[in-house]
Amino acid sequence: MKSARSWYPFTPEQTLNIASEIGPLVTMFVVNFVWGVEAGVWSLVATTLLALVASLVVLKRPPIMPFIAGAVTIAFGALTLYTGDAMWVQIKVTIFNALVAALFFVGLMQRKYFFEFVFGKTFHYTEEGWRILTRNAAIFFLVTAVANEAVRLGFQSAEIPCPQSWAWLMRKPILTGLDIWMMFKLFVVMPLTTLYFVWQVHLLQRYRIPDRR
Repeated sequence: MKSARSWYPFTPEQTLNIASEIGPLVTMFVVNFVWGVEAGVWSLVATTLLALVASLVVLKRPPIMPFIAGAVTIAFGALTLYTGDAMWVQIKVTIFNALVAALFFVGLMQRKYFFEFVFGKTFHYTEEGWRILTRNAAIFFLVTAVANEAVRLGFQSAEIPCPQSWAWLMRKPILTGLDIWMMFKLFVVMPLTTLYFVWQVHLLQRYRIPDRR
């Protein structure tokens, strides 16, 4: 067990939170390529709701960040379905990540750290540790907000022939800007997010306060 924790540092609660973020996007990615954008957005909203319910059932309480992100996802997904414009699902990431980054930066200035408030009873770190985690998370969310908007706008009108080697996966001859955005989120942002926060967990070990029993 100890050796497993050395390479996979997340708790069951953290694992559920990660799955709640990745699962709906994977579902949307697959359904979009098979049945189209509208079906993909419906699947995103449905699996987000399912993930939120699973969090309540398993954790017996609402985890703050996944519930906020889930509520925003459902709201912007509904806007997409109502208007028929997938831009709402895409821009949700920019708005949400930018607002989270702003929240973290304000907390840094006031010496009030979001992660300490949420996880302070479970994890015990020095004030410097919470400060560093909040700062690094703020930078990460800001960078991903900018990157999301750059990809969204940069490939907004793109129509790129699908490589033959990908034909079995994509099931379509032309990749649109929405397709490229989803691939960017799934194959670039998600893996980098996991690696980044695994690094943060290991980084924080030097600021850990030993449990007193």
